[in-house]
Amino acid sequence: MAKDKTAYVCSNCGYDSPKWLGKCPSCGQWNTFQEVVIHKESPAKGASASKAMDTSRSNKPVRLHDIDASAEPRIDMHDEELNRVLGGGLVKGSLVLVGGEPGIGKSTLVMQTVLQMPEKRILYVSGEESQRQLKLRADRLASRDNCQSSIVNRQSESDCLILCETSLEQIFKHIREVQPEIVIIDSIQTIYTELVDSSPGSITQVRECAASILRFAKESHTAVILIGHINKEGTIAGPKILEHIVDTVLQFEGDQHYMYRILRSIKNRFGSTDELGIYEMRQDGLRQVSNPSELLLNQEHEGMSGIAIAGAIEGIRPFLIEVQALVSSAVYGYPQRSATGFDLRRMNMLLAVLEKRVGFKLAQKDVFLNIAGGLRVNDTAIDLPVISAILSSNMDAAIEPGVCMAGEIGLSGEIRPVGRIAQRISEAQKLGFKRFLLPKFNLKGIDTKHLDIELVPVRKVEEAFRILFG
Repeated sequence: MAKDKTAYVCSNCGYDSPKWLGKCPSCGQWNTFQEVVIHKESPAKGASASKAMDTSRSNKPVRLHDIDASAEPRIDMHDEELNRVLGGGLVKGSLVLVGGEPGIGKSTLVMQTVLQMPEKRILYVSGEESQRQLKLRADRLASRDNCQSSIVNRQSESDCLILCETSLEQIFKHIREVQPEIVIIDSIQTIYTELVDSSPGSITQVRECAASILRFAKESHTAVILIGHINKEGTIAGPKILEHIVDTVLQFEGDQHYMYRILRSIKNRFGSTDELGIYEMRQDGLRQVSNPSELLLNQEHEGMSGIAIAGAIEGIRPFLIEVQALVSSAVYGYPQRSATGFDLRRMNMLLAVLEKRVGFKLAQKDVFLNIAGGLRVNDTAIDLPVISAILSSNMDAAIEPGVCMAGEIGLSGEIRPVGRIAQRISEAQKLGFKRFLLPKFNLKGIDTKHLDIELVPVRKVEEAFRILFG
């Protein structure tokens, strides 16, 4: 019998080393190496494992010119938001990883999608919940029709098979018997293979199970959806190599105290990573939000200070968001800086620009910033709305209703141009805004004849403040 070897794998990036290291030379993180056991399989055992997973097909080299480059056949998920994020649908033979915090709605999203696809044979493998729990969730999701007969009809028409199993070998056995078109595994951290002597969820088990599932997906052209958990550091549990193995990584994020959820594409070999889907969490499941601007701006703020409306872009979708700011005198001597949904370091930079270039003294004041709706926005075009909301709260002067704005702030106080300005203006016009503040450079090339909204170009921060507050 061959002797087993011990190696150390970085849980952050997947780098492996024959000995333990305090600092990972690949990603620079400290104390991330975990011990794994590498088993030397005998030829007989390796042959039996290959037979169990039905991966005996051999490949031959093919000329690049002879490879068919036509579009990949896709499966319609009957969900516009999910189809958009996937790049037009689920590709056959692809391996998709859906990650998110516990309780955020990953299993709800997948189960809801399954109920909408009665024409597909789907095998739902659950390693965490019992069949009764899955049945109760399916009944709750189907109850949105408010008719018990429609619940029975929908579930009776659905060709979804439920399997509660954690052994990878048994899962492959059932897959050969069922021959599904889509396989869903909830979750990958609960699956284990008998070829590895370690507990489920360990680095070795997650890596070996994911590699075996990938081989199965590519050779059988069966689409597989994996559900993964997020650890306390905010990354998908298991080594980073899990994200390297799969074809698509979807991050399901949002605050559990808010009703909005965002499905973001982090990696996609069959589409763009600029797409994102927005859902609203309800008691009867997730509802697609086709126009997020109307939901995010459903409050009346006339006469209220510290509020500015920003024309933001997330992915390639434009929508308007509400930026809220509160500026007050520092009570405890040391001023506080807090930002929710916005980069705190960038907010400190904008406060420094206000003090140095514009002359507003905010060093001895508390500044709190919030992006309404629980969203987190990385678009630099909301710099202008952020400093406008801060100044509005500091002066206790409300911004005129019907004003929307977008612009990036430079360190010298200039307002720099932003991308996709036409989409931002169109979204503001659609929602009835009357004025739009934009960088002066962005005004070039815009046809203003067919616009019903007034465009106000600004070059510096001082010009924008004079227009807003007189």
